[in-house]
Amino acid sequence: MNLASLATDNISELLVKIIEFTHNRQKILTQNINNIYSPGFVPKDLAVDEFSGLLNNAIDEHTRSRRLLFCDTKNIKFGAAGRLETQPTIDKYAKELLEKNRNEYIELQTNKLLENSLNQRAAAVLLRQKQETISIYE
Repeated sequence: MNLASLATDNISELLVKIIEFTHNRQKILTQNINNIYSPGFVPKDLAVDEFSGLLNNAIDEHTRSRRLLFCDTKNIKFGAAGRLETQPTIDKYAKELLEKNRNEYIELQTNKLLENSLNQRAAAVLLRQKQETISIYE
């Protein structure tokens, strides 16, 4: 998914990154549910806290200098043309839960999907409002 063309300013770019991250995470969480009965399957997730920290640092930089500065980490990379690359990691807690109690595991994955969906929707609505505001002034 390439939403980079929607980034018309720093705030739009930040919202696009959130939408891309949550889109990538949704695919991984869905796989975690779909593969529940696959032998040897190990659940994964994206580094949500790492991404959140990157966004906080980018916002701090924007406050200081009016520009966004995204720094790569081990699991999150900002590629050419605004592309976001995420590396899933093993979700150790989910792995233990899958081995002990599948119902609780599914509940955990479902709750993560719901939270992720809310974050994605919020960013999408804010981006849409931002784009509409820009269109009005053009």
